[in-house]
Amino acid sequence: MTIREEYEKEFGPSAALFERARAVIAGGITHDGRYLRPFPVYIARARGSRKWDVEGREYIDYWMGHGALLLGHSHPAVVNAIQAQAADGLHYGGCHELEVRWAELICRLVPCAERVRFTNSGSEATHLASRLARAWKGQPKIVKLEGHFHGWHDGLLVGVDPPFAAPPSLGVPAEMSAHVLTAPQNDLAAVRKLLDRGDVAGVVLEPSGASFGTIPIKPDYLRALRALATERRVALIFDEVVTGFRYAPGGAQEYYGVTPDLAAFGKIVSGGLTAGAVCGKGEILDLIAYTDDAERNRHRRVSHRGTFSASPIVAAAGIACLELVADGKAIAEANRVGAELRQGFNQIIDRHGLSMAAYGDLSSYHLCLNHGGAVGSAMAFDPLAVDPAVLKGAKTDVVHAFRLAMLLGGVDTMRETGFTSSAHTGLDIEMTIEAFDKALTRLEADRLVG
Repeated sequence: MTIREEYEKEFGPSAALFERARAVIAGGITHDGRYLRPFPVYIARARGSRKWDVEGREYIDYWMGHGALLLGHSHPAVVNAIQAQAADGLHYGGCHELEVRWAELICRLVPCAERVRFTNSGSEATHLASRLARAWKGQPKIVKLEGHFHGWHDGLLVGVDPPFAAPPSLGVPAEMSAHVLTAPQNDLAAVRKLLDRGDVAGVVLEPSGASFGTIPIKPDYLRALRALATERRVALIFDEVVTGFRYAPGGAQEYYGVTPDLAAFGKIVSGGLTAGAVCGKGEILDLIAYTDDAERNRHRRVSHRGTFSASPIVAAAGIACLELVADGKAIAEANRVGAELRQGFNQIIDRHGLSMAAYGDLSSYHLCLNHGGAVGSAMAFDPLAVDPAVLKGAKTDVVHAFRLAMLLGGVDTMRETGFTSSAHTGLDIEMTIEAFDKALTRLEADRLVG
């Protein structure tokens, strides 16, 4: 049987659930990233590094809540915090001490954080950060780098996928996209040229590089961008939705030693619950604050609302998570797992003699599923020396088949990428590399790679 035929045979209950879902959920899924042909697996529970589907089949998980779960699924400290707070109330419709403690933790850990404002997601955080930058500078345009993703809102959606001038969705007014200017990653001259226009408020980017490092960024470029933003007095905005509290306790800005003016967080900041945050310079964040000047409050203040922003149950989980990552030990353990996986994958790739490679930073891995054979051994692969189009250019059929093959082997990976956690073990690494070996054999048998 082909990979797809075996998958369809083995995962009948998930196929049935998908048919039910298609009747009531638009597209049958609740996040575009969960699209899988011919149908997704349906998960029933998760703990540590593992999760189980509706049939009870067990998987080693590398989605890790889309990167949110550095500590693994259902970490006892986070679960206990949620359960304890649930008994005292889910939502007060008022201020509470937990939001203060949570903000204090962020300000202690994150280099740029003089003030914090909480949101309900990473998308909301980048949306608010761009609004703050425009208000602070008094200019309408935001520069973003090609391929970088900053959430699904209209304000920054353009420039995610080629052709970069077109938004990757229907329903986005051209007027919205006109306020976003795109530049190639690692090209400082292109950003400088855009800033020469005089109407730019800020520059936003993923400090890891596009798609959390699928296209890696050069550290020297980050430092040069910081200097350029300071020179031109535009806000440098780091989207740390993925890198925050994963690259270091203070995020990528601590790891690279480059401090932005604003930073947007999501996912990990709440230990995996629905939340986000914007932090940064006090003079920028304080544009949100009310004063005794009624005219200023109405016409010269940044408005921000959100019913569930910093709700008590989310704040409790966030405190528990950040207290655990603050010493860096969980981060270091997740990094170790990531490095061992990348090395193991590349050894298997070279054994198969395929034009593939595994690469990445710290607690993640990316797979270039076809580099054309021009870069030699996978063990010597340098993503910075490869055309970015190649790094994200795997054929859709190959990507889906790879995921199906890994699921058949008891591993759930995000397309051709994944996140590690401090909960992953040596046995997980061994079993994952074995599943990867078998997956490549299946792909070769189906003549999808070679």
